[in-house]
Formats: sequence, structure tokens, C-alpha cells
Amino acid sequence: MSEWVHACATDDIDEEDLIRWNHNGKGYALYNTEKGFYATDIMCTHEEQSLEDGLVIDCIIECPLHGGRFDIITGKALSEPVYVDLKTYPTKVEDGELFVQVG
Repeated sequence: MSEWVHACATDDIDEEDLIRWNHNGKGYALYNTEKGFYATDIMCTHEEQSLEDGLVIDCIIECPLHGGRFDIITGKALSEPVYVDLKTYPTKVEDGELFVQVG
């Protein structure tokens, strides 16, 4: 069953950046982009590298290990060596707080 879980304050994430958030033993990447706040799995689908130190440009995350890129909004794999899309999670903002739908 899906539930909305408080993740952080929106001020905790700089624009065009991400932070790692752990919930129930699973890691998530939380992003602040010009189009809003988004959440994906924290691990790259290529070689299980954390995206935590990746580069966020507009709505794209670049893996720090091999440079594969994903669309933050859709999770779509955009460039080699990544071919498997990144799982995304719905987010919402209420009173300056970010919530992620997990489950």
C-alpha cells in the first residue's frame, strides 16, 4: 500500500541539486529542479553506483561513475551506458515540506 511520507524541508535541497533520503532501509534521491521537486531511486541502474554525487543539470541527473544520464521527471535512461530506466516516485509539497509517496 502506498503512503505519503515526510522526507525533508524544501529548503534542505538547493536548486539543481539532490540529497539522499533513506526510508525503511531503502535509499532515494530527492531533487529540486526548476520544474519542481522529484524523487527517484538513489542507485544508478548501470552498476549500482549511488547518484548522490551526480551532477544535476535542469531535469537531468548524470551518474558520477560512467556519466550515464536519466530524466529526473520520468526516470528515462537518456545516454549510454545506461539502458534501464530509473524508478520514480510521486512527490508533493505542503507548507514548505516535501513528501514522497512510497510503498
